[in-house]
Amino acid sequence: MYLGGSIALIAFGAILAFAVQDRLAGIDLVAVGYICMAAGALGIVLSLVLNAQRDRGVRRNDLPPR
Repeated sequence: MYLGGSIALIAFGAILAFAVQDRLAGIDLVAVGYICMAAGALGIVLSLVLNAQRDRGVRRNDLPPR
């Protein structure tokens, strides 16, 4: 899950948690919304951590050998 997907998941969860007033038998939409927002926040953190680790790789000099 990349940054855009995580932001979309947070937005979807916020819509479920705060804007939807319907009731479904056996499903708590507010709890599902909070779970989606938590998963999106975790996705953002993980994508930032993995991106930071990828940038720490050993880089060679771009100069040609002599």
